[in-house]
Amino acid sequence: MRLKHNKKRNTAFVYEALVRELTESVVKNNKNKQNKIVSIIKDHFGRASILKEELDLYRSIYETRHIEKNTAEKIVVEAKNRYNSLNKKQIFQEQSALINKINKMLSNKVFTNFVPNFKSIASVYSIFQDALPVKDRVLLEENIVDQMSASVETKQEGQQPIDSLVYNTFVSKFNEEYADALNEGQRDLLGHYVSSFADNGLGLKMYLNEEIGKLKDKLQVVKREELIKNDNSLKEKVEKVYNILDLSKNKEIDTETIEVVLKTQDLLEEINKNDD
Repeated sequence: MRLKHNKKRNTAFVYEALVRELTESVVKNNKNKQNKIVSIIKDHFGRASILKEELDLYRSIYETRHIEKNTAEKIVVEAKNRYNSLNKKQIFQEQSALINKINKMLSNKVFTNFVPNFKSIASVYSIFQDALPVKDRVLLEENIVDQMSASVETKQEGQQPIDSLVYNTFVSKFNEEYADALNEGQRDLLGHYVSSFADNGLGLKMYLNEEIGKLKDKLQVVKREELIKNDNSLKEKVEKVYNILDLSKNKEIDTETIEVVLKTQDLLEEINKNDD
């Protein structure tokens, strides 16, 4: 079944493409671009926006996995019903404004970004369209339900052949560019950061609260180590980082907070390497 798909009018795809663009700008420390993307996401995917409502309906399907088949069917039916109740004219207008802003502030290359779960997002887009023939809709919905209710093993086996060439090319390029740039803690932090715009930062706040506490504990341990105690310059730097982290709990989370945590994670990893 070949499905007509307009990437620029697929709200979920555009959101995921922006998230990938934001991740790259954070990794490359391109603050100007980073601020532009954050501004676009906040303006068009804020809590009260219709595109956020639409995105939530997409995600209720393509992010749901390993559930009972009858539950999956109910979710698809409910998502479609709610989607049908949305103001399509308003959605189109908001999408047009979003597309125009991306083209002017960033580049139309954003729409060519590789999104790993593209097939799932495209399938959801298709079942939301009235023009899809009944037979195609039923077959596509059955396929979506099967994916939502598949076991971990089935899911992994089923996804291996899909767009393997494109996927492997992307992974190879990404690893080549960023493999040595981030440690595990930093990748985890960026993952929470880019997803924070969809939940109003709740997940990020919870993560940072816990992560900053851990980093402060590690810095306290580091300060007692011989290497630090005998080096006044290094000791002063560690103390300064600790105080900055301590003050961050009383301020609003922003890109500066993210950078401080990223650099602290980097500092601790470097100290641990020197100890080894």
